[in-house]
Amino acid sequence: MLARKFSEMLEPAGITINGGNPWDIQVHDRRWYGRILRDRNLGLGESYMDGWWDCGRLDEMFHRLLRSGLDDRIKGGLLYLGRLLPGSLINRQSRRRSRMVAEQHYDLGNDLFLSFLDSHQQYSCGFFQDTDDLDRAQERKLQLIVDKLALSADDHLLDIGCGWGGLARYAARHYGCTVTAVNISKEQLQHARRNCEGLPVRFRDCDYRSLSGRFDKVVSVGMFEHVGHRNYRTFMQVVSRCLKDDGIFLLHSIVGNTSKTCCDPWINKYIFPNGVLPGMRQIARATDQLFVVEDVHNLGPHYDKTLMAWNDRFQQTWQNLKDRYDMRFKRMWEYYLLSCAGAFRARKIQLWQIVMTKFGFGRHQPDRRP
Repeated sequence: MLARKFSEMLEPAGITINGGNPWDIQVHDRRWYGRILRDRNLGLGESYMDGWWDCGRLDEMFHRLLRSGLDDRIKGGLLYLGRLLPGSLINRQSRRRSRMVAEQHYDLGNDLFLSFLDSHQQYSCGFFQDTDDLDRAQERKLQLIVDKLALSADDHLLDIGCGWGGLARYAARHYGCTVTAVNISKEQLQHARRNCEGLPVRFRDCDYRSLSGRFDKVVSVGMFEHVGHRNYRTFMQVVSRCLKDDGIFLLHSIVGNTSKTCCDPWINKYIFPNGVLPGMRQIARATDQLFVVEDVHNLGPHYDKTLMAWNDRFQQTWQNLKDRYDMRFKRMWEYYLLSCAGAFRARKIQLWQIVMTKFGFGRHQPDRRP
C-alpha cells in the first residue's frame, strides 16, 4: 500500500521507486516508507545516511522533485512543524550560539575541506564563465568581487567571514591593499594565518557584532546565511558603521526565493546548525535607509556546477579521508552536496552578489568583467 502511494506521489516528477533510471529511488529497507511519512525531509536524509535507500544521481532526483513542486504540495505534520518553530520564536544566532556552526561544521577538519576545494580554498560559488575548471572558476569569482569593489592599493578591506583566507590573500597579493579578516572558526583561522604570512592581512577571531573601525571597502562571502532573520538589520548596521561614507560593500550570499525564518531540518541538524537562507525582501528591509543598492547579480546556476565539482573531488579523495570519517559521514556529505546542487538546478535557491554604497553617497557603477 505505502509503496504504491509513494509511486503515485513521485510520478509527476518522473521518479520511480526501484526503477531503472539513474534518478530513481532504490529502496533497500521497507521501513523507509514509514520514516518518510513521519519525518519528511529529516527522515529522507537520515535514511540515506543509514543506507536504507540509494540513488545513482541524487542531484537529478532532487532537481526533478523540486521542479515538479512536490515539496510545496506535501506539508509536514506537527512533529515536523515543531522542529521549525524555534527559529521563529527565539534568536538562534545570538552571540552565545553563533559559534555552534563553526564547531559543528567549519571545524570538522581542514583535511576534509581542502581535499575538494580549489587552490584558493573558496567554499562558495565559483564563476564558470568561459570555463569548466573549478580552480579557474573560483579565480574568476575572486576577480569579479575585487572588480566590483573597485579595489586599490590604498584601500583597507574588511572581510567578514573570511573562511580559509583565500579572498584576503588574493586581494593583498594582487592589489597590495591592507585586509582585516574576521572569522570564528579556529580551524579556518589557523590555516588562513599560515596562508597569508608576509602579507598585510590581520585576522580577528570575533563575532561580527564586535567589529569596530572604519574601512574603505567591506566584503562578506558566504557568511550572511548564518546571521539569522532576527539579526539582519544588526548586521547591516555594523557594516554601515564600519564602512566609510564613500566606501563600497559587496554581499555574496545564498538567497531563498521566499523569505523564511527557518531552515530545512536535515540541513539544520547535520550541516549548518541555526542557519537560514535570507530572502530578498528581508535583505531590502535590513538595508533600508542604510545603503543604496548599486547592482544585483544572480550567480545561482554557477553554484550547481560548483557543488558538482566539489562532489567529484570529494569522491576522488575519499580514500585519503576514510580512516578519519566513516561511511555514514560520507553518505551525509554527498547527500548535502548533491541535494544542494539539485536545488540550485531547479532554481529553488539563488546566489546573489549585491553591491551597495552608503545611503546618499552612491556613485559607484560596479565592473562585471570576468
